[in-house]
Amino acid sequence: MDVEKVTEVAPEVDDDGRVRTGTVWTATTHAITAVIGSGVLALPWSVAQMGWVLGPIALIGCAYITYFTACLLSDCYRSPDPVHGKRNYTYMDAVRSCLGPREVVVCGITQYTILCGAVVGYTITAATGIMSVVRSNCRHYKGHGADCSQEGTMYLVMFGVVEVVLSQLPSLEKVTFVSIVAAVMSFTYSFVALFLSAAKFASNHKASGTIFGSHIGGPGGVSAATRTWSFLQALGNIAFAYTYAMLLVEIQDTVKAPPSENVTMKRASMYGIGVTTAFYVSLGCIGYAAFGNAAPGNILTGFDEPFWLVDLANIAVVIHLVGAYQVYVQPVFACYEKKLRARYPDAAFFHRELALRLPGRRGALRFTMAKLVLRTAFVVATTVVSLMLPFFNAILGLLGAAAFFPLTVYFPVTMYITQAKVPRGSGKWVALQALNVGALVVSLLAAVGSVADIVQRLGHVTMFKTQL
Repeated sequence: MDVEKVTEVAPEVDDDGRVRTGTVWTATTHAITAVIGSGVLALPWSVAQMGWVLGPIALIGCAYITYFTACLLSDCYRSPDPVHGKRNYTYMDAVRSCLGPREVVVCGITQYTILCGAVVGYTITAATGIMSVVRSNCRHYKGHGADCSQEGTMYLVMFGVVEVVLSQLPSLEKVTFVSIVAAVMSFTYSFVALFLSAAKFASNHKASGTIFGSHIGGPGGVSAATRTWSFLQALGNIAFAYTYAMLLVEIQDTVKAPPSENVTMKRASMYGIGVTTAFYVSLGCIGYAAFGNAAPGNILTGFDEPFWLVDLANIAVVIHLVGAYQVYVQPVFACYEKKLRARYPDAAFFHRELALRLPGRRGALRFTMAKLVLRTAFVVATTVVSLMLPFFNAILGLLGAAAFFPLTVYFPVTMYITQAKVPRGSGKWVALQALNVGALVVSLLAAVGSVADIVQRLGHVTMFKTQL
């Protein structure tokens, strides 16, 4: 009997000696996980601050700008040539190659501050989701008039413990499964929020809201200052909802070739941003039509029934944020671990690998003491900050304002101008610089609104006591 010999095909090694397995679909799931986050839940409130004219314009405008600059940034993964040039493994590497070392410091501080701030926001939102589940069950069984106020410190700590465990995963490529699950969960709660909003809109038999959003003075109105700060904060919320560029290079570094990485990443960006924009516009506008100017900051908190569906959506939010936390935090780990290993080449704390065999897992989980200790310390620190600043909308707005201009617009545009050698003073150069100026103005205004809201809330909050 002849036995056919099966030859195992060796994985294709890239030009830098690494084996990459990412495709347009894995990159798309990473992109959707990065883009669709807690920001989607604040969109109806944001549209309510802007009204039926400016709200949809802001949603679609930010989407187009994000996609446009993502395409520019994709060409900067390799430099000086976008197809055959030297690889840039991180966003900061791309800035260093295209703009030089002086810009790297500003970029690094901004990028990793935003990444750290995002995981703080995700921790707060996850705890809010768990509290919402407990509250909806309480109201369902005890009546809507029952006292169902919740205190979320325990839930924040529980979320932190889960992230401590997941943070031991080796790299962004190794969290693909977590990212896929998170992407599915983002679809789940977006669909549920959209369905509940559409059902409420249908039951109202008319669209609520006004052309220019919440009005000043009179019955149901707000003060001029509150209206101004809320409008500016809404700009930041929408900008945060499209936070993506700061992770694009790291995601692109997981993609195999051929086709060239920039081609694959542009397709992934188109699919990811296109899908999320459809959700954003639908949920933002239908949620506003359902609630009008009274739209809650977190759209899911506006529903109590059917309680099981509301619970499903909030549980999906929590699961999604478990994965999104890792997508955001793994580049932070990779950055400081790389620097520490280079600085202490002989330290066993940073280089000696330990192996832990887990039941049901092929192979051993390998880690260093530095990973175990420093990653755990990082998660603990972000959890403590979340306990101190339990704000939802204000934190989202400030993060969006801080990230939109430098990371989403300025660095991608400036790197592209430099790498593509766009002639100074040409029509293309003027248009790109006008985009820079416009983004700067939007970011500054949104930051002012969010800081004003945080200052106002600090006078009415107890630190280390998160309540719904």
